[in-house]
Amino acid sequence: MIRTLLPALLLASPALAEVPKVVTDIAPVQGLVASVMGDLGTPGLLIPAGASPHSHALKPSEARALQQADLIFWIGPELSPDLARKIDAIAAEGTAVALFDLPGTRHLAARSDVLFAEPGAEEGHDHGAHEDHDDHDHEDHDAEGHHHEGGDPHAWLSLDNAATWLTAITATLSEADPENAPAYAANAEAAQARLAEARATAEATLAPVKDQRFVVFHDAFQYYEDTFGLTVLGAISLSDATTPSPARLDALRDALEGAGAACVFAEPQFDPRLIAAVTEGAGTPVAELDPLGAKLEPGPGFYPALIEDMAQRIATCAAQ
Repeated sequence: MIRTLLPALLLASPALAEVPKVVTDIAPVQGLVASVMGDLGTPGLLIPAGASPHSHALKPSEARALQQADLIFWIGPELSPDLARKIDAIAAEGTAVALFDLPGTRHLAARSDVLFAEPGAEEGHDHGAHEDHDDHDHEDHDAEGHHHEGGDPHAWLSLDNAATWLTAITATLSEADPENAPAYAANAEAAQARLAEARATAEATLAPVKDQRFVVFHDAFQYYEDTFGLTVLGAISLSDATTPSPARLDALRDALEGAGAACVFAEPQFDPRLIAAVTEGAGTPVAELDPLGAKLEPGPGFYPALIEDMAQRIATCAAQ
């Protein structure tokens, strides 16, 4: 059974003599943890840039880092089922904190429709399909057979979630390493301020394209859509675990023709030929939009840079 301890439960744990060894699952989580740790240490990354967290199998070096870790910050099994098995099997001495399970985390239901917003609908129609969840007692299945237990796991693209997680990460590190608690607190305060700046910058960047519609490669962006009031017509694939059916591609192609989507967004992890199958003959601009920020510089500034970079890519493509 995976040991997922909330920060308050760590009060009973003995303090470590040194800064804890920390690993994270994906780059956005690593960036949040790095912003709290600051100069005290660098959290390891178990799922490298360019790899899919849904399907990545740990390499021997990554498995060793997990085995040696004192603290493991990850989204949870909803995003990385293989990592869940590895934590249970080899991380005997570490404490795993599943951020998706933390109190205060905002959850959106996984979407199953071919189109999230009908081409002829009024602005904001698709946001009515969003649903907040504060529990995990359900499963959401898409039309192509894949499912996410507990809703859409791409929750790091909610800035409200990022702020909540920064607080939890700080508490967890402080309980494990009380000697450096003041430094963690100061770093977290600066990180929260930078997060607020990133939100304001992204809002200003995206303001001119709020009335535009987009198509994405896979349904990883609805937390970002919800945060900034964007409208995504649909996704080529509802998850990267499935290949979209010809009927799905036909529906999206028709949506592009009927709605005049401003841009179709590819992701670096996936086959570009599927993008070509949807956009052929439509003349719709194509740009890259990566929810994991594979091309960004890792470190404490990674997460706000990801939020701002995504906003700039969306606005630039929509302006073509």
